Amino acid sequence: MDTIFIRQETTDACLSDNPYNGKYWTARVSSVPVLFVVSALGAFTPLLAAYSTIFRVPPCVFDAIKYFGSGVIIATGFIHLLAEAAQNLSKECLGAPFTEYPFAEGIALMGVFFMFTFDLFAHRRLHAKTKALAEGSGSQDDPSLEFWAVGKRDDQRTGDIEQASSMSKHTVGSTEIKEQETRDMSTLESIYQKILNCIVLECGIVFHSVFVGLSLTIAGDDFISLYIAIAFHQFFEGLGLGTRFATTQWPKTKRFVPWVMSLAYSLTTPVAAAIGLGVRRSYAPGSTTALITTGVFDAACGGILIYNSIAELMAFDFMYSGDFKNTPTRKIIIAFFYLSLGAFAMALIGRWA
Repeated sequence: MDTIFIRQETTDACLSDNPYNGKYWTARVSSVPVLFVVSALGAFTPLLAAYSTIFRVPPCVFDAIKYFGSGVIIATGFIHLLAEAAQNLSKECLGAPFTEYPFAEGIALMGVFFMFTFDLFAHRRLHAKTKALAEGSGSQDDPSLEFWAVGKRDDQRTGDIEQASSMSKHTVGSTEIKEQETRDMSTLESIYQKILNCIVLECGIVFHSVFVGLSLTIAGDDFISLYIAIAFHQFFEGLGLGTRFATTQWPKTKRFVPWVMSLAYSLTTPVAAAIGLGVRRSYAPGSTTALITTGVFDAACGGILIYNSIAELMAFDFMYSGDFKNTPTRKIIIAFFYLSLGAFAMALIGRWA
């Protein structure tokens, strides 16, 4: 860690001058609360729209936000993680073996296979658990079977207890479950799969957010443009996460989890920015240790997000969820447009951040 924070008299070929120039101090300090507000606005807005009776969002608007957010997460994996990792890990000053092999892509590939392996065994475990419940070995009193509908998209969604498994012989309650509330959550297995996906997405984005906040407050002459770009970056990422949290069913005893994860996301970047202010004169982002550390984390998180965004967001939403079965082609085109718009917006921000 000394290589990162203290510029010692060593022969670090990558050790560059600290970019901090002493300008825009007020703006740098303001970035801490501002980034918290924009991050929270993006992450909590979908949850408030899903739960609150005050914020009534039409179903078409909620769907638009959902697909836009999916596009944002997809672009984050490619543009903001994998591309930045490739840039950091391909510096000539790092020397061999980094100059002889595309480590960023290799680490991202490892991330993809890690997530696939994890997903494969998690799926098998969930399938076995669901089968046991269907055969009557589960307890009717198991609190994990009581699910809370998070994803209310019209006035009729009131957060009633959802049916946990259409395959199970046990009933969760006497509440009448409407078809639109369970069309893509008809089994306990798919519910847990979505919850797992939310947790993985949260981890991948939060790790990346640490480096985003740290790099902002020590930036040089490009601070203002970077500040604006990162503000949009945080809002769009929060929107992508928030919509996933809001359209996922959570166990009744875990209904607080999406709120906690949204808060964790909202705090990560501003806290990292505050740390950046503290080490603004000593942090060396171009050092060997900093380049490798940032590059490895970005590449690994990029592989995880790329796998999840393609397998769990694009493929599931458009082909396996049932949302577009027996629906007009126009509806699919509109959803794809919002998906593409989200990806385009986040990819464009990658020009500056």
